[in-house]
Amino acid sequence: MTLQINIDNGGTLTDICIFHGDELKKTKVMTTPYDLSKCFFEGLQKASTVLYGNTDVAKLLEEVDLIRYSTTQGTNAICERKGPKLGLITDIQGKDLVAALKAQEEDIFNALIADRIVFLGGVTSDQEAYELEIVKAINVLTAAGANRVVISLSDESFEAGENYIKNMVLRRYPRHLLGAVPVLYGCDLNKDEHFVRRTWSALINSFLHPSMEHFLFNAENRLREYKTKNPLLIFRNDGDASRVAKTIAIKTYSSGPRGGMEGMKTFANTYRFPNMVAIDIGGTTTDIAQCVDYQVREVRRGRVEGIDVSFPLTAIHSAGAGGSSVFKVVNGAIQIGPESVGAVPGPAAFGRGGKQATITDASLLSGLFDPASYFGGGMKLDLQRAQTVIETEIAQPLGLNVDQALGAMENAYQKKIAKEIHNFTDVSEDTTLLAFGGAGPLNACGIAEQAGIKQVAIPGMAAVFSAYGIGSCDISQRYTIPLVKDKRTAIEIKKLLTNLTSNAHRDMFAEGFSSDQYDLETQLVLSHVGTEHTVKFKDIAEITEDLDGYDIVELEVNAVKRLRQDNAKQLSFEKQQPAQASTTRNILTQTQGRIDVPVYKLADLKAGDFAQGPAILEEDFFTCRVRDGWTFVISAQKDILLNQEG
Repeated sequence: MTLQINIDNGGTLTDICIFHGDELKKTKVMTTPYDLSKCFFEGLQKASTVLYGNTDVAKLLEEVDLIRYSTTQGTNAICERKGPKLGLITDIQGKDLVAALKAQEEDIFNALIADRIVFLGGVTSDQEAYELEIVKAINVLTAAGANRVVISLSDESFEAGENYIKNMVLRRYPRHLLGAVPVLYGCDLNKDEHFVRRTWSALINSFLHPSMEHFLFNAENRLREYKTKNPLLIFRNDGDASRVAKTIAIKTYSSGPRGGMEGMKTFANTYRFPNMVAIDIGGTTTDIAQCVDYQVREVRRGRVEGIDVSFPLTAIHSAGAGGSSVFKVVNGAIQIGPESVGAVPGPAAFGRGGKQATITDASLLSGLFDPASYFGGGMKLDLQRAQTVIETEIAQPLGLNVDQALGAMENAYQKKIAKEIHNFTDVSEDTTLLAFGGAGPLNACGIAEQAGIKQVAIPGMAAVFSAYGIGSCDISQRYTIPLVKDKRTAIEIKKLLTNLTSNAHRDMFAEGFSSDQYDLETQLVLSHVGTEHTVKFKDIAEITEDLDGYDIVELEVNAVKRLRQDNAKQLSFEKQQPAQASTTRNILTQTQGRIDVPVYKLADLKAGDFAQGPAILEEDFFTCRVRDGWTFVISAQKDILLNQEG
């Protein structure tokens, strides 16, 4: 019987999904942003308690076959602009770089770099003067407050130029010295010929690197103390995983949301929904993606907060609105995010010192949560603190009573997410909204109404759906190198292919696999006038196209250890018998004021149970508000389908 643990670390909560043979279990812990390894091991402790009935991490780590980890920390860091100050060194030929970088996202440019940029005017032929110029540049940037330095050169021979600087910097600033400033070279990250895209990729990677490195190596070292038989695997934003030492920071950006999108593909196949839009609502962000014809769109040159980067990314849009996003009144209107109170101090209702209003506080005051059973009974909510913060931060500035303020907050929140859905996806009559994440089901019906969507699906595993989604990812390493024009010959391709294949064997050996345990995939990616297609091949003789007719030709080698299993069930939603409510709860409805409504416990419901709103549908770790005019039905897998009637 295999034992796999998947952990998805969010800004407010960390989700744990446990695959134990045919059993599927889940739990959650509060995220500890000051030390992510703390909530990581608290998650392992709770997982062992769920499995064994008592805390026994040593036994768990002795028996576990795979531990996979994904995180939204990179997404949250970019969204909230929290990270190290960077310095950038480029050459004088790249003098237009600043304008090009700012054109994509000036706010992030100012947060990461601001005026910490130096242009090199020297040439390598005058070695002494050039090296002195580089030393001065590094000193100027560090004196200006740069914690890390990125070097990205503009000309065609950027790789040779950056390697020259690297050798010099290692001589002048050896890494064993205390206080040595980390320097990242764009060519080490990728060989993308697009200067601006390559530079942005290096900057974002450098920005995310320190926090990821500190946590992941710390967590891995603690796992070694237990003599864990298999290494920690990091789930990446390309849908696969690798060990810590073989993962770059930018690949962790949006990796948590990508896990949810893997789950969406499985869900769409299970129920045959050809057009799904997902909203993964956590504490800090709402991540939005679309699955059409059972495939999630992947962009070969992904975008991070509107910035083009050199790596493939799932087309996921992260909006700065979540369960812990800060609500405030600005110029007589409600503004939501992008700031978040996170898990610490958290919403005011958590009683941990939070003094800013959130949708969690509003939902508690509206009666949607039971203060005694929230978070599976593991966290008591403070109604008085929530009321105080709503009154002082929202109701009084707007001149409203508390119930009016709650309605205004809910409407603004749902409208913002609905607007983001329309900005990023194509909504049609057959679109089904898939809502998950700890805060996803709560306002799903209201968001759907604002977005013009009449059908909502909620997985029974919604509260840990991203952790669930990473459960069958492959382990892989991927390599890409551009082919220079006039050097796109079979001989050149063979030479490059030999180098990339050698790198693949080296890295997969480091992952713990011999060459007969993984597959090698080779392909050319051909781009011309904005269009792109892929030519897969096993032998170079299979390549028959005129490669010089393309603007960009890239050689790719992918080494993949297969772990995925194509075993999706085929299920359906069919109404059979009225659902039996467990209790009632007094809530603020959108049309009838405060009334008592039935509360249905998902654990008590059977396949085919159905009911209509207004109502509350609860699971240990999520609450779904069934609004007036909506009905729900339960599947054999305890998934939920809601439809707006009329």
